[in-house]
Amino acid sequence: MIYISHRGNITGRVVNLENHPDYIDSAIKDGYCVEIDVWYNGEWWLGHDEPQYPISSDWILERWEHLWVHCKNVDSIIEFDSDSKRYKDINYFWHENDTLTLTSYSYIWAYPGKQPILNSIAVMPEINNDNVSKCVGICSDYIKRYKDEIEQTK
Repeated sequence: MIYISHRGNITGRVVNLENHPDYIDSAIKDGYCVEIDVWYNGEWWLGHDEPQYPISSDWILERWEHLWVHCKNVDSIIEFDSDSKRYKDINYFWHENDTLTLTSYSYIWAYPGKQPILNSIAVMPEINNDNVSKCVGICSDYIKRYKDEIEQTK
């Protein structure tokens, strides 16, 4: 099972820290992958509703193994795609309210409430008490709870 912290959250939402680079690094240090929201306008930024925290391309590249990159504007998708050699390892995607989308690694990223979908990533399953039994991963604000519950059943 792939455990993905939503914007750095592990045990619940901390809105004022979401997508902050230090918060992301803390979740990675705790052993989680992290879904981040990125913007590109000639420079890289983190932030959900708008660009908030400046980051470098090196920041992204240094953490690529742990990141699930949600592109928040068209320019971010174009930048990843147009410099595909530099960004070849980045797992990125775009979605809004789609039932599902495919990441650049071909993972099915499923909108909340659409489970169960075989071999998908269940996004925020706590919202609708989604059945995650067929998933390969979970992205949640409460990812520690899911990890603890699933690992206890092994």
